[in-house]
Amino acid sequence: MAGGIGSVAPTGATLPATKTLTPAQIAKTRQAAQDFEAMALGEMLQPMFKTVDTSKGLFGGGAGEATWKPMMVDEMAKTIAKNGGIGLADAVMKEMLRMQEMKHD
Repeated sequence: MAGGIGSVAPTGATLPATKTLTPAQIAKTRQAAQDFEAMALGEMLQPMFKTVDTSKGLFGGGAGEATWKPMMVDEMAKTIAKNGGIGLADAVMKEMLRMQEMKHD
């Protein structure tokens, strides 16, 4: 995470200043929050792709497409989260940092 303690998160949210956490710990926390957001987005996207009839599409559906579709949805969710997502990662990260600070006090 660029900027360090008390800086602005990639999505624009101001992160709380921390007293005891290193920049590496904050970066690890940011990644965990982003991973959580990607997982949540993936769960929201899965039903959307289940309703698409791909049998008449360019690739014709089938077992191969059914096998790869969940991985495609997961990658889409990771990309959305990496590029700012819906703001869930920022909220989760703030709470994780708050809890870690309480643990170190």
